[in-house]
Amino acid sequence: MDNSSTIDRKKTRQILVGNIPVGGESPITVQSMTTTKTSDVDATLQQIYSLASAGADIVRCTCNDYDAAEGLAQIVPRSPVPIIADVHNQYKMALAAIASGVNCLRLNPGNIRKPEHIKAIAETAGEQSIPIRIGVNGGSLHPELYEKYGGKVTPEAMVESALTELSFFDEVGFDQVKISVKASNVPLMVEAYRQLSKVTDHPLHLGVTEAGPPPTGLIKSTAGIATLLLEGIGDTIRYSLTADPVQEAKAGRQLLDALGLRERKNVDLIACPSCGRAEIDVYSVASQAQNAFENKKIPLQIAVMGCVVNGPGEAKDADLGIAAGNKRGHLFVKGQNVAVVKEDEMVETLVQWAEYITENGFEAALARADMEKAKKEAEKDRQKLLSLQGEDVNQDASRVNLIRKI
Repeated sequence: MDNSSTIDRKKTRQILVGNIPVGGESPITVQSMTTTKTSDVDATLQQIYSLASAGADIVRCTCNDYDAAEGLAQIVPRSPVPIIADVHNQYKMALAAIASGVNCLRLNPGNIRKPEHIKAIAETAGEQSIPIRIGVNGGSLHPELYEKYGGKVTPEAMVESALTELSFFDEVGFDQVKISVKASNVPLMVEAYRQLSKVTDHPLHLGVTEAGPPPTGLIKSTAGIATLLLEGIGDTIRYSLTADPVQEAKAGRQLLDALGLRERKNVDLIACPSCGRAEIDVYSVASQAQNAFENKKIPLQIAVMGCVVNGPGEAKDADLGIAAGNKRGHLFVKGQNVAVVKEDEMVETLVQWAEYITENGFEAALARADMEKAKKEAEKDRQKLLSLQGEDVNQDASRVNLIRKI
C-alpha cells in the first residue's frame, strides 16, 4: 500500500538545528524532551539515546541553572541527535547554554521580557549560528497581553507575543528562528497556528502543551497536531505527555507515518556524533550499515558507536549495536557484550547478527554468545582508551570554564 502523502505543505524558510534541517522542503521532524536532571550527565544521555531509538530527531533539555549548563557541555558532544536548551526565566542561562555548545535555544517570551536581554541572547546566538525557537505558551503570556485581550488567552494574543519577540530579533539582524504558539486547549492552539502561519514564513513547531497522560494526552495532541499537518502547517512536532518521553517520540513518528509525511524504514539506525573518543569514521561506518540494511526487512534498532568507552552503555536500549575500540568492534545485544570482531568486519557482523536475531529471537542470540569473554575484552579496550585519551577528550572543561565566567 502506498503511504506517500498528498498534503500540500506551506513553504517555510529552512534553518539548521545541528545537522538536522527544519522547514523548507525538509522532512517534518520529531522532538521530545528529557525528564532527567540535566546535571546528571549519564542519566540524561541514556534517555537521549532511548529517545533517538524511539524516533526523536531532536531532543530538548532544560537549562535552569549553571549545573545544567555544565552538564550540557558534556552531553552535546556525546549526543546522537541535536540538543536544544530550554531556557525559562534567566537570560544568562541562555548565554550559558550557548557557551555549552547546544544546537538551539528555546525561549519563552512571557518569561524573559526585557528587550535588551532578548537582543543580547539573539546577538550571541547569531555569532555562534545557533537558531532560537520563540516558544509562546498560552499559560505564561506577558501580563500586558492578558490585559489587552480582555484578561484571557486568545489566538491573537499568542500571535502578537510571537511577533513582538521576532521584532526584537529583527532589530539585531537575527533570523534563524522557528516559532511555536502552544496551548492546552486544542481549538485555541489550532487557531493560533493558523493565524501565525498567515503572517510568517518562519518554520513552525507544533504541539499541545500540558496535554496530560495517555490516552487523553495522546488524543488531545493528535487532534491538534494532525489537524494542522493535514492543512500543510508545521515543520517539526512534539507530543507533550505526562509519561515516559519515549512515548512522545514513538507517537510523533507513528503520526507522521500515518499521514504519509515520513518515509518508513525497516532498520532504525542510530549513531553517535563522532566525538573526540571515536576510534572509527562513524559517519562512514553508519553509511555502510545503512546501505547494507537498505533492502532487508529487519525491524530492529541498530546502533553504530564510535568508541567502547561510552557506546554500549549509552546505546543499551538499542536491539543491536557495535562500538569501536583498539582496532576492534565490540558487538552488543540489548546492552550486553556478545562478541569481538576485526574493525573491517563490523558492518558484515552487524548484518549477520541482525538476521539471526530476526529469525531466532534475542534469547537465542544471547545464548550462543560467550558474554563473559566479550565483556572482559570490551573492558580491556575501554581501559586502554581511557589511559591513552584521558577523561576530557572532548575538552568539556574549556566550555565549563566559559560558562562559569557568565
